[in-house]
Amino acid sequence: MKHRNIIAITRGIEPHEAAAIATAYARAGITRIEVPLNSPDPFKSIAEMIKAVEGMAEIGAGTVLSTDQVSDLKSVGGQFVVSPNANFDVIRATKAQGMESWPGVMTPTECFAAIEAGADGLKLFPASLIGPSGIKAIRAVLPGNMPLYAVGGVADQDFDAYAKAGCDGFGLGSSLYRTGMGVQEAEDLAAAAVAAHDGVFGQP
Repeated sequence: MKHRNIIAITRGIEPHEAAAIATAYARAGITRIEVPLNSPDPFKSIAEMIKAVEGMAEIGAGTVLSTDQVSDLKSVGGQFVVSPNANFDVIRATKAQGMESWPGVMTPTECFAAIEAGADGLKLFPASLIGPSGIKAIRAVLPGNMPLYAVGGVADQDFDAYAKAGCDGFGLGSSLYRTGMGVQEAEDLAAAAVAAHDGVFGQP
């Protein structure tokens, strides 16, 4: 499966809307969707999404803070783990369960420690606090093949500036999903993000 460098963050989503929203994102061209675990009944939403978009998109969990949550995600078929922090036990447990690990980092020290623990990519969070100039300095010292995603306060109009600073992709939350939004609005926002992504990175 070819991926655009976007993770859709559906914080607050409820199970009854999960399948329709995930399908709308996949239809628009977003192929990684995250359900933060501080959403209502998140594992049920994850399971509903997986059934709805199997073969079209990958579904994972965000705000993963413990190894027990990693195991719970694996049990429902999740494919990647995103955390707000760099918890090395969570990273190692994620890799041991055969899933991708995207820990949250802010400093070069956290970046390199997360890489050493086995991270597949780095979630620079909150990106809006660090900004493109700070990200450019951090990116300069990181391995070139380590994906770096800007997350937190980032919207599609920011893609070009962050990409020029060295970001490989983005996690989009409130600019892409708000609790209770309709399916058509979700698809329209996703299509706009896809168009902005492809304008910067080209089509995958």
